Amino acid sequence: MVVVRMLLKASRAFGPGWSAAWNAPGYSGFNLVWQETFAGDGNTLPNQDNWNIITGNLGVNQELETYSDSTANVQLSGGNTLQLVPLQADDGSWTSGRIESKYTFTPNGGAQTAVEADIRFGGNDISDKQGIWPAFWMLGASINQGTSWPECGEIDALETINGQLTGYGTVHCDEIGGACNDPYGIGSSTSIPDQDWHTWRVLFDRTSNDWQSETITFYMDGNQFGQVTGSQVNEDSWNALCHSPLYFILNVAVGGGWPGDPNSSTEGGYGSMMEVAYVAVYST
Repeated sequence: MVVVRMLLKASRAFGPGWSAAWNAPGYSGFNLVWQETFAGDGNTLPNQDNWNIITGNLGVNQELETYSDSTANVQLSGGNTLQLVPLQADDGSWTSGRIESKYTFTPNGGAQTAVEADIRFGGNDISDKQGIWPAFWMLGASINQGTSWPECGEIDALETINGQLTGYGTVHCDEIGGACNDPYGIGSSTSIPDQDWHTWRVLFDRTSNDWQSETITFYMDGNQFGQVTGSQVNEDSWNALCHSPLYFILNVAVGGGWPGDPNSSTEGGYGSMMEVAYVAVYST
């Protein structure tokens, strides 16, 4: 893994125009099922065969940003990464980036399925990130067929707010006030050493083929920091979280009920971005 990470960092150093891909890392006992390595020329959008570029203000969580398909907000770096960049306009309004995968996956019965992304944050000082809310997460695809949130199921592999070096992993399910304690969810957190590259993984373990003992486990850099078991919720909710199609979302929100609004010190731009080297799905 150390060698792989060194090679990944080397590939990023080529700068704009470099477009060769570097594969997601391999892990013993797991097969790579799907990956996005964000190869392509700098200042271009990610592959729209794979991703929906979301636009507009979605009217959720009291967020302030308007999502944009401008490469100022959503761009390939040219060094095999995706950059989602929040920006503040002269009138004080905010734009930012959000992409959602067209790819869906369903954790396999009798097996383990892992999803992982390698992510870093821009180098603005933490005191200049009030209201910045980056995330790597999954939604149940049934939300696109009319199932409401949180009944559709949501798994947050990583959220962090206001630049704080704390990463949160959370599941949402059932109904408000229901099995997942929503709108807050069931979650755990971990300290993040710095704003540099770290891997964020969710492992769906269905090897028992008994929904009550199946688990969803959260990791940073291979270290477990949280776990949810089917018996903590109910069968319908577990089916939504662990037995049904899910898709990926990468975004940087601005403002909202959890982080609060930006303040006069909040800075946008690359220093407040979320940068992603790959997203990958593995299975035993």
